[in-house]
Amino acid sequence: MRSHPALRAAPLSSRIHPALRGFADECRETVVRILAYVGALALIGIVVFYAANPLTDAAITAATDATAPGWSVAEHSSPAFAISQLDWPGKVETQQVLRHPGGGRKDILRIAAAGAPTAAEIEIYRFGREASGQAAEAELAARMEPEGAGGIETAGVIETKFGPVTLFAPAGGLQSDGACLGFIKPIEAAGLRISGFSCRGATGPERRAAAACLLDRLVLLSGDAATAAAFAQAELRRGRCTPNHIPTASAPADWVTGLQDPVLRGRL
Repeated sequence: MRSHPALRAAPLSSRIHPALRGFADECRETVVRILAYVGALALIGIVVFYAANPLTDAAITAATDATAPGWSVAEHSSPAFAISQLDWPGKVETQQVLRHPGGGRKDILRIAAAGAPTAAEIEIYRFGREASGQAAEAELAARMEPEGAGGIETAGVIETKFGPVTLFAPAGGLQSDGACLGFIKPIEAAGLRISGFSCRGATGPERRAAAACLLDRLVLLSGDAATAAAFAQAELRRGRCTPNHIPTASAPADWVTGLQDPVLRGRL
């Protein structure tokens, strides 16, 4: 049986119910709108990412620096150093131990009267894996001049049980009364650095003698084998602090390492 020619010629669309055709059109338009919406969101996200990426990196860096672990007071650490035969009338010795997560340790010994500024200080810094911060001279200047009044400059060399030690004085010299004389002595064999200052003495020779005596009286209470060996060798060269605080060196000093001001001959 053959179909009617009119039915064969009728288009397919005429045989779809109008309701179904309307539903299909709405679905197609909805899908197109969703794709356009998602594409717009993706484009906005890409623009925001590239625009804000430098700010994000800066914020992360700032947050990391702010929370980076640093030095902290070690309340329960036993003292590893001491100053023997303390002869600073009216002053006492206090100690503080700082530790760094990188393994570094700082033993800080201070001599001061109650409620008075620090009269002398020694810091023994045993290096760890932490990155070095300020230069040793800059750190010493900040400790000698907490108000940041000025820098420091080299002020000669003294001979101690640790060998020659470089001295530092406030920029401009030691004209003022109570001026402090700083020192820095690295001991590479033990992986440590000794630094500090002394504010004792009214003249240049007295200040240098007080600094030398302070270093000669630094003793080790506990430490590793390298530190113990360094202090044991130093004790063999230890001088004797006389009552006027001028050490008697075991070897004659020259004009560079002598405790007295050099005597110039002839006229300038």
